[in-house]
Amino acid sequence: MKIQELKEQYKRELLDNVVPFWLENSLDKVNGGYYTCLDREGNVFDTDKFIWLQARQVWLFAKLYNEVERNPEWLECAIHGADFLMKYGNDGKHNWYFSLREDGEPLIQPYNIFSDCFAVMAFGQLSKATNNEKYSSLALKTFENIIKRKDNPKGAYNKVYPNTRPLKNFALPMILCNLALEIEHLLDANFVKEITGDLIGEVMDVFYRPELDLVVENVTPEGNLSDSFDGRLLNPGHAIEAMWFMMDLGERFNDKGLITKATEITLSTLNKGWDEKWGGIYYFLDRNGCPPQQLEWDQKLWWVHIETLISLLKGYYHTENIECLKWFEKVHEYTWKHFKDADFGEWYGYLNRRGEVLLPLKGGKWKGCFHVPRGLYQCWKTLERIENKMKC
Repeated sequence: MKIQELKEQYKRELLDNVVPFWLENSLDKVNGGYYTCLDREGNVFDTDKFIWLQARQVWLFAKLYNEVERNPEWLECAIHGADFLMKYGNDGKHNWYFSLREDGEPLIQPYNIFSDCFAVMAFGQLSKATNNEKYSSLALKTFENIIKRKDNPKGAYNKVYPNTRPLKNFALPMILCNLALEIEHLLDANFVKEITGDLIGEVMDVFYRPELDLVVENVTPEGNLSDSFDGRLLNPGHAIEAMWFMMDLGERFNDKGLITKATEITLSTLNKGWDEKWGGIYYFLDRNGCPPQQLEWDQKLWWVHIETLISLLKGYYHTENIECLKWFEKVHEYTWKHFKDADFGEWYGYLNRRGEVLLPLKGGKWKGCFHVPRGLYQCWKTLERIENKMKC
């Protein structure tokens, strides 16, 4: 595979296909914010607005404006969503709702801390684009609230009966690793170093299990394995996505050992998660090979494959491990063959185990303007770095 051709492929797909799809189809020009429930052709099939997808789209367009081109249309798109979020998105105490009605009226309470996390990402990135204090202040106040809530993220909305089988989940420390770097420009340098050090420890020393050579989704409060549905759960996409967060942190703090270890975990997770019969990466697995609780366990999802492409390219860039390149070629071929819609733009999200399209939607409650464009951007820029490195 030629690096220059790949670089151009990812760049063009981002700028000529995916970004225009969302600009043309998602903006609600009456109520503000974005529609994310879009069918194959980009038509709106439901008008509910999900806070984390609203915030992700703000982040994406602010990021493109900051890192790719000072395109006023992109900044206008980001501010369009940010204005809606600021007006309707939280309860006035920096707790962000899960979803809203089309006109901004709340539908679901602020039970999900990931709404807050993506709000921080959105307003942190937008503060870079505009130097507007109202955005940086909102990002910081929400981040402070996340730190207060992190030991009991769902708070009053937690359905788990206390103390019978307490477990802590991988998702929050994983995303905080990325979030801390996203808003590093707003935080004290010592605080960033301290919190990221703690989070790296959580990811690499608690949820990564050397006896399995895998990352588990849930452990006991003491950091032990649990022989239960949740305790045996593996989410290959989560683990692999977290590894490129680790690589970014390793690069930021000049920790080559962390980068090497994250690369190795990416490869071991792929070896476990790849479907040898039909190709693609499983959504969920049970670490003991028991039947998973999730009925969708064998589906092939867009974000899992895109995040894997990022981790493999970053791993190859940093370590020159040829296994990363071999796996990249395999995952790249599967991903572009099965997820890209050659006729109507953007990418499918949900395939069955055989790689056939389950839902032809381009956006919904869980899929929005985030993983596809972010992944294309990350792959483009990492391929560019590989190309430049090869020239030296």
